[in-house]
Amino acid sequence: MIIRKETESDYEEIANVTKLAFETLAVSQHTEQFIINALRAANALTVSLVAEIEGKIIGHIAFSPVTISDGSKDWYGLGPISVLPELQKQGIGKALMHEGLSIMKTMGAKGVVLVGDPNYYQRFGFRSIPELTLEGVPPEYFMALTIDGTSAHGTVEFHKGFEATA
Repeated sequence: MIIRKETESDYEEIANVTKLAFETLAVSQHTEQFIINALRAANALTVSLVAEIEGKIIGHIAFSPVTISDGSKDWYGLGPISVLPELQKQGIGKALMHEGLSIMKTMGAKGVVLVGDPNYYQRFGFRSIPELTLEGVPPEYFMALTIDGTSAHGTVEFHKGFEATA
Protein backbone atom coordinates (compact mmCIF):
# COMPACT_ATOMS: atom_id res chain seq x y z
CA MET A 1 0.00 0.00 0.00
CA ILE A 2 1.17 3.51 -0.76
CA ILE A 3 -0.19 6.77 0.58
CA ARG A 4 0.09 9.79 -1.69
CA LYS A 5 -1.48 13.16 -2.42
CA GLU A 6 -4.59 13.06 -4.58
CA THR A 7 -4.41 13.92 -8.26
CA GLU A 8 -7.17 15.14 -10.52
CA SER A 9 -7.57 11.69 -12.03
CA ASP A 10 -8.44 10.36 -8.52
CA TYR A 11 -11.52 12.53 -7.93
CA GLU A 12 -14.15 10.07 -9.15
CA GLU A 13 -12.59 7.12 -7.36
CA ILE A 14 -12.28 9.13 -4.11
CA ALA A 15 -15.98 10.00 -4.32
CA ASN A 16 -16.86 6.35 -4.85
CA VAL A 17 -14.70 5.08 -1.96
CA THR A 18 -16.18 7.75 0.30
CA LYS A 19 -19.76 6.95 -0.70
CA LEU A 20 -19.23 3.23 -0.08
CA ALA A 21 -17.47 3.79 3.25
CA PHE A 22 -20.39 5.78 4.67
CA GLU A 23 -23.24 3.97 2.92
CA THR A 24 -24.33 1.86 5.90
CA LEU A 25 -23.29 4.25 8.68
CA ALA A 26 -26.50 5.20 10.50
CA VAL A 27 -25.21 8.55 11.80
CA SER A 28 -24.15 9.68 8.32
CA GLN A 29 -26.22 11.99 6.15
CA HIS A 30 -24.49 10.33 3.17
CA THR A 31 -23.09 13.60 1.86
CA GLU A 32 -19.40 12.98 2.58
CA GLN A 33 -18.43 12.62 -1.09
CA PHE A 34 -20.18 15.93 -1.83
CA ILE A 35 -18.31 17.59 1.04
CA ILE A 36 -14.95 16.59 -0.44
CA ASN A 37 -15.96 17.94 -3.86
CA ALA A 38 -17.21 21.22 -2.32
CA LEU A 39 -14.00 21.66 -0.32
CA ARG A 40 -11.94 20.99 -3.44
CA ALA A 41 -14.02 23.42 -5.53
CA ALA A 42 -13.56 26.11 -2.85
CA ASN A 43 -9.79 25.49 -2.78
CA ALA A 44 -10.21 24.55 0.89
CA LEU A 45 -8.92 20.99 0.70
CA THR A 46 -5.62 21.67 2.47
CA VAL A 47 -4.48 18.06 2.50
CA SER A 48 -6.11 15.24 0.55
CA LEU A 49 -4.39 11.85 0.64
CA VAL A 50 -5.29 8.52 -0.88
CA ALA A 51 -4.29 5.01 0.10
CA GLU A 52 -3.68 2.89 -2.96
CA ILE A 53 -2.98 -0.77 -3.66
CA GLU A 54 -1.93 -1.82 -7.17
CA GLY A 55 -3.29 1.39 -8.67
CA LYS A 56 -6.68 1.13 -6.93
CA ILE A 57 -7.73 3.74 -4.37
CA ILE A 58 -8.90 2.02 -1.21
CA GLY A 59 -8.93 4.92 1.25
CA HIS A 60 -8.92 8.70 1.56
CA ILE A 61 -8.43 11.39 4.20
CA ALA A 62 -9.12 15.12 3.99
CA PHE A 63 -8.09 18.14 6.07
CA SER A 64 -9.51 21.64 5.67
CA PRO A 65 -9.21 24.90 7.62
CA VAL A 66 -11.60 25.67 10.46
CA THR A 67 -12.50 28.95 12.12
CA ILE A 68 -12.41 29.32 15.90
CA SER A 69 -14.25 32.16 17.61
CA ASP A 70 -11.16 33.19 19.62
CA GLY A 71 -9.31 33.95 16.37
CA SER A 72 -6.86 31.05 16.66
CA LYS A 73 -5.08 30.39 13.38
CA ASP A 74 -3.70 27.27 11.73
CA TRP A 75 -6.35 24.86 13.02
CA TYR A 76 -7.82 22.27 10.68
CA GLY A 77 -10.75 19.93 10.49
CA LEU A 78 -10.15 16.27 9.73
CA GLY A 79 -12.74 14.56 7.64
CA PRO A 80 -14.03 12.79 6.00
CA ILE A 81 -11.78 9.76 6.28
CA SER A 82 -12.86 6.72 4.28
CA VAL A 83 -11.77 3.15 3.67
CA LEU A 84 -13.56 0.67 1.43
CA PRO A 85 -15.89 -1.37 3.68
CA GLU A 86 -14.33 -4.74 2.82
CA LEU A 87 -10.88 -3.41 3.79
CA GLN A 88 -11.78 -1.67 7.05
CA LYS A 89 -10.10 -2.73 10.31
CA GLN A 90 -6.86 -3.60 8.52
CA GLY A 91 -4.78 -0.53 9.43
CA ILE A 92 -5.50 1.54 6.31
CA GLY A 93 -7.32 4.29 8.20
CA LYS A 94 -4.58 4.26 10.85
CA ALA A 95 -1.91 4.71 8.16
CA LEU A 96 -3.87 7.57 6.57
CA MET A 97 -4.26 9.23 10.00
CA HIS A 98 -0.56 8.99 10.83
CA GLU A 99 0.53 10.33 7.43
CA GLY A 100 -2.06 13.12 7.45
CA LEU A 101 -1.21 14.25 10.97
CA SER A 102 2.50 14.14 10.13
CA ILE A 103 1.88 16.46 7.17
CA MET A 104 -0.22 18.77 9.37
CA LYS A 105 2.67 19.00 11.84
CA THR A 106 5.17 19.71 9.07
CA MET A 107 2.87 22.45 7.73
CA GLY A 108 2.87 24.17 11.11
CA ALA A 109 -0.71 23.36 12.08
CA LYS A 110 -1.54 24.22 15.67
CA GLY A 111 -4.28 21.62 15.98
CA VAL A 112 -6.86 19.41 14.33
CA VAL A 113 -10.51 18.92 15.21
CA LEU A 114 -13.01 16.27 14.15
CA VAL A 115 -16.40 14.75 14.78
CA GLY A 116 -16.26 11.02 15.30
CA ASP A 117 -16.23 7.95 17.49
CA PRO A 118 -14.08 8.60 20.57
CA ASN A 119 -13.23 4.90 20.83
CA TYR A 120 -11.42 5.16 17.49
CA TYR A 121 -9.90 8.64 17.53
CA GLN A 122 -8.57 8.67 21.11
CA ARG A 123 -5.82 6.24 20.05
CA PHE A 124 -4.39 9.09 17.93
CA GLY A 125 -4.43 11.55 20.84
CA PHE A 126 -7.76 13.24 20.11
CA ARG A 127 -9.71 14.31 23.19
CA SER A 128 -12.85 16.25 24.00
CA ILE A 129 -11.65 19.67 25.11
CA PRO A 130 -14.32 21.59 27.07
CA GLU A 131 -12.94 24.93 25.83
CA LEU A 132 -13.68 23.99 22.20
CA THR A 133 -17.24 23.39 21.05
CA LEU A 134 -19.06 22.66 17.83
CA GLU A 135 -22.66 23.76 17.73
CA GLY A 136 -25.12 20.87 17.56
CA VAL A 137 -22.56 18.15 18.33
CA PRO A 138 -22.37 16.38 21.71
CA PRO A 139 -19.00 17.17 23.32
CA GLU A 140 -17.92 13.51 23.52
CA TYR A 141 -18.02 13.28 19.70
CA PHE A 142 -16.24 16.57 19.02
CA MET A 143 -12.54 16.11 19.65
CA ALA A 144 -9.32 18.00 19.17
CA LEU A 145 -5.63 17.25 18.96
CA THR A 146 -3.21 20.04 19.77
CA ILE A 147 -0.11 19.58 17.66
CA ASP A 148 2.26 22.14 19.12
CA GLY A 149 0.75 22.56 22.59
CA THR A 150 -1.11 25.73 21.57
CA SER A 151 -4.58 25.86 23.03
CA ALA A 152 -7.66 27.40 21.49
CA HIS A 153 -10.94 28.38 23.13
CA GLY A 154 -14.32 28.95 21.60
CA THR A 155 -16.77 27.75 19.03
CA VAL A 156 -15.40 25.96 15.98
CA GLU A 157 -16.85 26.31 12.50
CA PHE A 158 -16.00 23.89 9.74
CA HIS A 159 -15.73 25.20 6.17
CA LYS A 160 -19.05 25.83 4.41
CA GLY A 161 -18.20 22.88 2.14
CA PHE A 162 -19.43 20.66 4.98
CA GLU A 163 -22.95 21.87 4.20
CA ALA A 164 -22.84 20.34 0.69
CA THR A 165 -25.70 17.96 -0.10
CA ALA A 166 -25.07 17.25 -3.79
